[in-house]
Amino acid sequence: MQTILISGLSGSGKSVALKALEDTGFYCIDNLPAKFIPSLATFLRDSGEDRVAINIDVRASGDTLSDLPKAIADLTQEGIDIRVLFFEANTENLVKRFSETRRPHPLMNDGLTLPEAIALEHEKLADISEIAHRIDTSDISPNTLRAWIKDLIQLDQSRLTLYFQSFGFKHGIPHDADLVFDARFIPNPYYDPRLRPFTGKDQPVIDFLDAQPETKILLDDIYAFIHKWLPRFVRDNRSSLTIAIGCTGGQHRSVYLVQKLAARFKLEQQVLVRHRNLWQQQAINTNSPAA
Repeated sequence: MQTILISGLSGSGKSVALKALEDTGFYCIDNLPAKFIPSLATFLRDSGEDRVAINIDVRASGDTLSDLPKAIADLTQEGIDIRVLFFEANTENLVKRFSETRRPHPLMNDGLTLPEAIALEHEKLADISEIAHRIDTSDISPNTLRAWIKDLIQLDQSRLTLYFQSFGFKHGIPHDADLVFDARFIPNPYYDPRLRPFTGKDQPVIDFLDAQPETKILLDDIYAFIHKWLPRFVRDNRSSLTIAIGCTGGQHRSVYLVQKLAARFKLEQQVLVRHRNLWQQQAINTNSPAA
């Protein structure tokens, strides 16, 4: 039985992820105390369920969150294929989401402000985030998150996955990044009015960046660094490694580099590509009067 445990910060997209899994055929359970996970998972397996997703967070678990690592170990020992996903976002985005929905944070009952409640939730869930695959949903749309989830569940759990993620520094560094590289010293296509409307996926921008000497040097250096140290991550029993590459806005240089590196590593590794801020510019272009 394939089992996915979902956890993370309130407002970070757990409900969106659970719904996406339900839409792909998972039997989904929300708001379950950790101590019940092993017995429930065993029951569902014996009942013939082959794909199960369980959301566990501070709403129902309270002090039982400490039971989760043992629950995961017990399930693994029973031969159940289990994957833990931890969703997070920066405080600014979480505050904005709660303001838009006008829903209270589950930890605000003790008179805490919203930022204080978010900080406390970070603290309560710290141990879980350390054993999970982390997904930073800051500045991404629900549609993008749903697409990421559907891509993720198709992966071979037994192999390490490389996640190449582009982002814009002006939107903040992704929380889920294991390695971060800065591409802002490469000439910026944004300053060419002819190239500005395009992205790092479009041929005019690709041709421009291909012609820059710094681009090839950076590509080769990043590839060599990851290739050299990847065996160490594998020996450390890592299930994933997230490599984030940033430029100013996350539209041109970082997108180009991620596409190029992913194409190289796909020849030898399991790879997924994420463009954290690309959808923002695409939405602007789509909604603009000139579009």
